[in-house]
Amino acid sequence: MLVVHHSRAGHTEILVEAAVGAARAAVEDSDLPVEALSAFEAGPDEVLRASGVLLATPARFGYMSGALKDFFERIYHPCLERTQGLPYALLVKGDTDTSGAVASVERIATGLAWRRVLPALEVVGEIRPEDLEAAAELGGSLAAGLDTGVF
Repeated sequence: MLVVHHSRAGHTEILVEAAVGAARAAVEDSDLPVEALSAFEAGPDEVLRASGVLLATPARFGYMSGALKDFFERIYHPCLERTQGLPYALLVKGDTDTSGAVASVERIATGLAWRRVLPALEVVGEIRPEDLEAAAELGGSLAAGLDTGVF
């Protein structure tokens, strides 16, 4: 499982840490690796190795972060024909709205023919304890689903 994330202010990173911790706990007795990389570090090789992807981004100007857009630009052609059906989930943190960021990621994921397997987690405003729980549930559920073959 690959977690691709970006966080300039640190808020998305807090949610990613909860998701990754739960993902690793969910598969601690299995062979499924959980690799978390910044959007600038992750590339086609990591995507091609992954059994599924968790994408995490802040909402920026009604869109995904520039870092996640850069990630998609670098992996699009190398992965286009080779990752169709790849399970993915999405986490978006926004100050006031996340809809544009969700739509922009989903458009590109649709172009790649990736398969969203869990509802997007959209966190707006200050991060609350229930948001951390939801992020952990998202990460843990994705990892468990990939590990058991549900996804």
